Amino acid sequence: MHNEKNQQLKLAFNFIHYTNRNLFLTGKAGTGKTTFLKNLKKISPKRMVVVAPTGVAAINAGGVTIHSFFQLPFGPQIPQHAINQGSSDNRPGTGYSERINRFAKNKINLIRSLDLLVIDEI
Repeated sequence: MHNEKNQQLKLAFNFIHYTNRNLFLTGKAGTGKTTFLKNLKKISPKRMVVVAPTGVAAINAGGVTIHSFFQLPFGPQIPQHAINQGSSDNRPGTGYSERINRFAKNKINLIRSLDLLVIDEI
């Protein structure tokens, strides 16, 4: 059983290392997903960032929250066309495009330079 798990994780590592394809790695608690992720970060030459939906998951994975990395505000977002047609009131979501336009240039360059985006705990 342990050898089979190691073979599967080796296959997953090779898939990540030698391709630019998406991979969904799943398993029950305690099957080694987080350990695999930490080893991947140590071994892989790919430029990567690890994000997670919650602070606890981000800490456990050695990453940051999705919201903080992408500088997303908390709460619901109104689609762009609704913002453009709306008035200049203080509705939630108003000004979203302005926040996106203020995306730091170094953050944009970082995102563009990534080889791998790992989303943990989805």
